[in-house]
Amino acid sequence: MKGVLKTGIAAGLICCFLNASAQKDMRALIKKDEAFAASQYKLLMKNIPADKMPQNYDPAKDKLVASATDWWTSGFYPGTLWLIYKATRDPQILTEAKKRLVPEEPIKYYTGNHDIGFMIFCSFGNAYAITKDPHYKEVILTAAETATKRYKPGMKAIQSWNKSKKFNAPVIIDNMMNLELLEWASRNGGGKHLAEIAENHANTTLKNHFRPDGSSYHAVDYDTVTGAVLKKVTHQGYANESAWARGQAWGLYGYTMMYRFTKKPEYLAHAHKIAAFILNHPNLPKDKVPYWDFNAPDIPRAPRDVSAAAVLASALLELAQYGNPKQKTRYIADATTMIRSMSTTYKSQPGGSKGFMLTQSVGHLPGNSEVNVSLSYADYYYMEALDRYKQWVLK
Repeated sequence: MKGVLKTGIAAGLICCFLNASAQKDMRALIKKDEAFAASQYKLLMKNIPADKMPQNYDPAKDKLVASATDWWTSGFYPGTLWLIYKATRDPQILTEAKKRLVPEEPIKYYTGNHDIGFMIFCSFGNAYAITKDPHYKEVILTAAETATKRYKPGMKAIQSWNKSKKFNAPVIIDNMMNLELLEWASRNGGGKHLAEIAENHANTTLKNHFRPDGSSYHAVDYDTVTGAVLKKVTHQGYANESAWARGQAWGLYGYTMMYRFTKKPEYLAHAHKIAAFILNHPNLPKDKVPYWDFNAPDIPRAPRDVSAAAVLASALLELAQYGNPKQKTRYIADATTMIRSMSTTYKSQPGGSKGFMLTQSVGHLPGNSEVNVSLSYADYYYMEALDRYKQWVLK
């Protein structure tokens, strides 16, 4: 998440792998899409109740869905607004960004699942990075302490979802993303225990979530006392042994981010391994926007997941900063292809999608939920990818 909070990343220009013409084209694309984002979100803000956040838009039903702030995606809308404001300095966007933090703030005490990182760090994290308002920082630090309440010492991991008929103590790969809240807080006024919990969780996930080829399961169920693995499943993917696309993106982003904070070589090595699995997969399309699951049986007719591409593009741009010249070239080239694809084939029409930027994402296909829709987090990570591209690739 949140390339604007770059602990351990040297600011400025790292390396340039594009010729002058390509640089000019990408600079124009990014500028155009930033302006497009501001225009679209001015439309979106008119369609959302003051106490809710936009979740998705389904073109088949022409239906905009808004969620309460305790839904896991609630932080992406204000976070995207802050990223748009950073790019455009549009005062109308700033006003909406500030306004939307007010109903989101009580989530700093939310313990219903692991997603407080998405909810608070995407929103208040970006707000603090841009404004340095000390109140925003206090919200982040409070949220980090709240997140630790789901930590189970016996399994050395944060329990993602509550116990249910299906799971005893599930940990999902998505949870890697929420460790950024803990790592950042630990280095910005919070205690060392926050980073220790994050790294214990990352180590447990590294041990149990991944297959030899670098792909991951979606969920691993644990005994909270002994830490024994009870089962491994891919809840939102095609099958337990398949590679759910967004899950692979969460893992890539998560271990890249953990290396940023810790500089532990095992995290970096694992991030490169996940990237190799994704980028070398025979079912990755030429436009680099993955099918919703790499093993979907109806490829090439299977739905694409633009949200996965957005997360991947942002993650690859960061991972490029830690790679050798060959890796950097590959990661930047593939991220560039993803961005170009999202800026064309998967981009909403001006004034379309009720104000969302991107189309054709998949939330939970096996549950017949959010299939071929616009999703708030696709827009968020796309805006983050554009911001990172400007920082790290363009002259």
